[in-house]
Amino acid sequence: MSNYKNSTAAKTTVTRNTNELYDKVDGNLFETIVLLSKRSSQISREMKEELNQKLEEFGSNQDNLEEVFENREQIEISRHYERLPKPHSISIHELEEGKVFYRYPDTEN
Repeated sequence: MSNYKNSTAAKTTVTRNTNELYDKVDGNLFETIVLLSKRSSQISREMKEELNQKLEEFGSNQDNLEEVFENREQIEISRHYERLPKPHSISIHELEEGKVFYRYPDTEN
């Protein structure tokens, strides 16, 4: 599980030097993009599962007029997740710090 809550990844758009990124993945830009895409998807899935678990606590089977109005705690939880760095920023930051591990599938000769 990723520790994205304490990530120091950029929360805004940052221009990156692609040479530095793909040098970390055997000098292949395509493989770097695929690696970052897969890692971003993993992080996004983890974040979504955690958010859904927290919001399920507020759910009920009945729709009451009182429940239709905004719940302050739900809003705060949602805002917290909106303020976190985006999954692609976290994956790039992890790659830059050497925290992303990858391997090539074994090939038969």
